[in-house]
Amino acid sequence: MNRLQSEWRRLYAPAGAGRPDGLDAVLQADPLDASALVDGQGRVRALVLQLARPADWSALSRVWQGVQLDLGWPAPAIAVSGSDGHQLWFSLQQGVSAAQGHAVLRGLQARYLGDIASARVDLWPVHEATAPHGVRHARPIPAEPERPEQWSAFVAPDLAPVFNDTPWLDLPPNLEGQADLLARLLSISPAEWAAAQAPLGVTTAALQTTPTAAPPANGAPATPAATGHSPTGSQTDPHRFLLDVMNNAAIDMGLRIEAAKALLPYVRPN
Repeated sequence: MNRLQSEWRRLYAPAGAGRPDGLDAVLQADPLDASALVDGQGRVRALVLQLARPADWSALSRVWQGVQLDLGWPAPAIAVSGSDGHQLWFSLQQGVSAAQGHAVLRGLQARYLGDIASARVDLWPVHEATAPHGVRHARPIPAEPERPEQWSAFVAPDLAPVFNDTPWLDLPPNLEGQADLLARLLSISPAEWAAAQAPLGVTTAALQTTPTAAPPANGAPATPAATGHSPTGSQTDPHRFLLDVMNNAAIDMGLRIEAAKALLPYVRPN
């Protein structure tokens, strides 16, 4: 196993049941095979958000920056698809169902890309009955090009804008360089993941929706989604919402403190 394979599996391979490091389930799998991204229960540790047709890093960078500043997540990997777009690859410490992962990606799309036509945004994983375990995932990065001299690859943040017109590499990416980019990345912790569910509007109803990839009708862009925070469940009272966040032990303490600060002007003295 080379360094790129090790880093790729550290970040994106679903956990196995036998080895403590969680790699046994995919130890023999080709790291560039999409089936290595989904375990036998349809759970994933990699979430991929793509903006394409055309590529636009200035717009996608809102997501890359926003998850770090607003949600406290580690930076996701940035990739060029080898065809027509940029991608963000999110890594999770613990696997989640395809439905939950897709719901969070929809929340990110609504919050940061609400002004972008839905036809230009791709979210993986998605449900596909004919795919292994009923889940179709993104084509792994890097991979053999589908078109000559158009290689997909992970790229550094400062180089991402360079690929707006040509979101690919003309030559095969250096594997050590790819490994170096991935080695700097961290996975989203369970606490960070849990704390983001409410701000991204992930509700029980959202998790019951099958995450399928639907093509736009006649190529027409879908109506942009709202970009604000969505309340959890039927909760629409801001005061009650902040109280719930402050008192929820599953949410990161930093966010609970911020909720408490927001409530201070409305606390009645004894």
